[in-house]
Amino acid sequence: MTSVATVKNAHRDVVPIDLALQGGGAHGAFTWGVLDLLLEVPWLRFDAISGTSAGAMNAAVMADGYAEGGSDGARAALESFWKRVADAALLSPLRRGPLEILTGLWTLDYSPVFLTLDISSRVFSPYDLNPGGSNPLTKILLESINFSRLATSPIRLFVTATNVRTGRGRIFRNAEITPDALLASACLPTMFQAVEIDGEAYWDGGFSGNPTITPLVRESAAHDTLLVQINPVNRPGTPRTARDINNRLNEIAFNSPLLKELRMIALLQQVADPGHSEGALWAGMRIHRIESEAMTELNASSKLLAEWGFFCKLRDEGRRTAAAFLEAHGTNLGVRSTFDLDSLLLEDV
Repeated sequence: MTSVATVKNAHRDVVPIDLALQGGGAHGAFTWGVLDLLLEVPWLRFDAISGTSAGAMNAAVMADGYAEGGSDGARAALESFWKRVADAALLSPLRRGPLEILTGLWTLDYSPVFLTLDISSRVFSPYDLNPGGSNPLTKILLESINFSRLATSPIRLFVTATNVRTGRGRIFRNAEITPDALLASACLPTMFQAVEIDGEAYWDGGFSGNPTITPLVRESAAHDTLLVQINPVNRPGTPRTARDINNRLNEIAFNSPLLKELRMIALLQQVADPGHSEGALWAGMRIHRIESEAMTELNASSKLLAEWGFFCKLRDEGRRTAAAFLEAHGTNLGVRSTFDLDSLLLEDV
C-alpha cells in the first residue's frame, strides 16, 4: 500500500475540494484533526466549506487562519482555538471524576454536576437558568477570529442555523458571519437561549442541515466534496437506558437532514441532464466521506467534555482517519466518488 507520506507529497495537479463539516460539540476536535492532516497536503486546494455547530466554528477558524497565513496559519489557528476552549473550561464543574481519570474513561456520565444539569434541562429552560443569556464561546470566538478578514477569505463559507419561527435553515456566507451567526449555528435550545439575528431567533443548524451540501454544489468551483461525519449513522444494538435512548434520538435527528439531502443529490444525479448548466453541476459532483468507528464508542455526555487531553485524543484520531482515507482514496480525488450515494436510494425511507 502507498504510504500516506507519499500520497500527501505526491507530485500531481492541484485538486480543488469542498469540505462539509458536521457539528457535535467537543467531538468537533476530531474534525480539527482531519483538517490538520489535510492542510499538510500540498496538492489540495480548499474552495469552500459548509459547516454546522462545531463544524461551523472549525470552518470559520480555518478560513480566517488560511487568509492570514495559508495552510500553516490555518493549522495554528485551529490549535489555538481548541486550546482556548480547553483553557476556558479549566474551572468548569463539568469535569471527570477521579475514577474516570484513573480508568481512562472519557465520559461525564458519573458526574453529579452533569446529572443535575441533565435533569434540570428537562424541567427548566435556559431562560430560567441563564437569564442573562451569556455564552463563554463569545469571548473565545472574538479572540480566535478576525471577522473582517474572514469576510474576504479565499475560502468560501456556508454556516447553517435553524430559524425558530419557520423551522427552516438559514445559510450565512463569509460577509454575514459574525460571532452571533456561529453561536446560532451551535445553539442547543435546552442549553442556550435562541440567538437573535436581524429580528429572527435561531437554534442549532443541525436541525435543518448538518451540514448543508447544496450551496457547495451551486456556488463552488470544486467538484469534490469531502464530508467529515462525526455523528454515527449506524449504531449497533437497541438502546435501553433513558440516556442512551435520548442520545440515539439526537443522533438520528441531527443526521436526518444530511441523509435526506444526500438522497436528493443521488436522485438528481440520476435524472440530471449533463448538457444543461444546472444538470451539469449535479451530475459532475463527487462525494467522499471521512468517518471513524471510534466516534461510535463515545457517549453523548463527552460532547461537553472540554479537557485538552480529550481534544488531543480526538485530534489524533482525526489525523489517523484522514491519513487512512488518503491512503485508500487519495488517487480518486478529482476523478471519481468514493461514497456510494446510490446505496442510499436502496435504504428504507
